[in-house]
Amino acid sequence: MGCYDCCIRCIGAVPYPSLVATLLCYAGMALFCGCGHEALTQTEVLVETYFARNVQDHEVMDSFIKYFQYVIYGLASFFFLYGILLLAEGFYTTSAVKQTFGEFRSTQCGRCLSLTFVIVTYVLAFIWLGVFAFTAIPVFFLFNMEQTCHNINILAETTPSINQHAWICMDARQYGLLPWNAMPGKACGMTLASICKTSEFYVTYDLFIAAFAGAGITLLALILYLVPTTYNYAVLRFLGRKGVR
Repeated sequence: MGCYDCCIRCIGAVPYPSLVATLLCYAGMALFCGCGHEALTQTEVLVETYFARNVQDHEVMDSFIKYFQYVIYGLASFFFLYGILLLAEGFYTTSAVKQTFGEFRSTQCGRCLSLTFVIVTYVLAFIWLGVFAFTAIPVFFLFNMEQTCHNINILAETTPSINQHAWICMDARQYGLLPWNAMPGKACGMTLASICKTSEFYVTYDLFIAAFAGAGITLLALILYLVPTTYNYAVLRFLGRKGVR
């Protein structure tokens, strides 16, 4: 066998769907973890500066943010290792299915391992769907805040009386960021419009959008993982029933 034939066989053994899914998973997790971590820090600053004066009012939120930032560290480490394992499993199943390396065959242990990866990836995809939906909440809040500020600016330009737009408010307590007894808990009128013009607001908004996009990319990567792993497991099981060990 010449060098060209060896190269063709090696290229044919590469699990391209798993490789693409791994790259997407790493890119998505980098966006979600990096931007999500910084967005939570900016949210803490934004709420403490404009929506809550007392430390007791945002004490629960601060604890949640610190806890979730530690969760982000764990998620980054877990998905880094799990991506490597899935890519390695993709190389194994691709080689076993195509019988690339001579006498290399699938075993009962290999098929059980492939089934384990399929089940775990299904569970992770289902859990990450909830994470993806949860990440949309701060994006929805900041989007509504931006639209409210836009309406205030329009009213400020068209009506000379400040009372026409002073009643337009954004209440952080309605979104669960603060307890109901937090003071002031909300921002109204031109005060709200001035908040939307700050750099903290735009940085936080952009970071949450990036984290939301990262969660979506990671979910797409998990779905892409499911396609080749499920297919390869089905083929390995079929080969096992046919006596190809």
